[in-house]
Amino acid sequence: MVNTIHPSANPLTDTWVTATWEEFSIVVSRPEFEQARCYYDAGWMRIETMPIDFAHGRDNALLAAAVSLYGTLKNIPFLSITNGSFRKTGERECQPDLAFYIGDTLPNIPRSNSLVDIDRYGSPTLVIEIASTTLSDDLGQKRLLYERLGVAEYWVVQVEAATVIAFTIVDRGSRQISVSTVLPGLTLTTIESALQRSQTEDDGAVTRWLLQQFQ
Repeated sequence: MVNTIHPSANPLTDTWVTATWEEFSIVVSRPEFEQARCYYDAGWMRIETMPIDFAHGRDNALLAAAVSLYGTLKNIPFLSITNGSFRKTGERECQPDLAFYIGDTLPNIPRSNSLVDIDRYGSPTLVIEIASTTLSDDLGQKRLLYERLGVAEYWVVQVEAATVIAFTIVDRGSRQISVSTVLPGLTLTTIESALQRSQTEDDGAVTRWLLQQFQ
């Protein structure tokens, strides 16, 4: 990670820099960062301005569909949020590619353009980050962020390799898993196979294949 002297004055982007919460709040309010992804954790902030490419967007849509299909078929209550913002004021903020609240008791989050208040609605159950290039950030600082935030499960998807590295998080610590703990019975190899199929098959074909696997 990189240290800068005064990130609120001239922040570096697409890397982690030291910042107070107040400095982070100033940066993320700037118009030029309106479409950026903003993260904050333990005195470090990251402003991601890299454009989302086709492969990233395609995997994002497929993963959202796969988790939603599984939850629907298995009668698992869930809420899905794409490109949402989650904030624990003064401490942490994140904008993952996908987030899901899963379980019998779901938060009643109002339909608005405001951030999700973690203190009021709790942390997402499952968070998914899609990495088009290096995995170091997603497996490093972001993983620590989600551990501290109290997320129950965290997936990192590598676009080029069509692989999923998944972790269950308990007591602010994580360990790698091959079967989801929040979506019981869902194997990560099935998700990987769907990602691989999407490279040569259309969405309908992949969804029909997933339907066969989940039934």
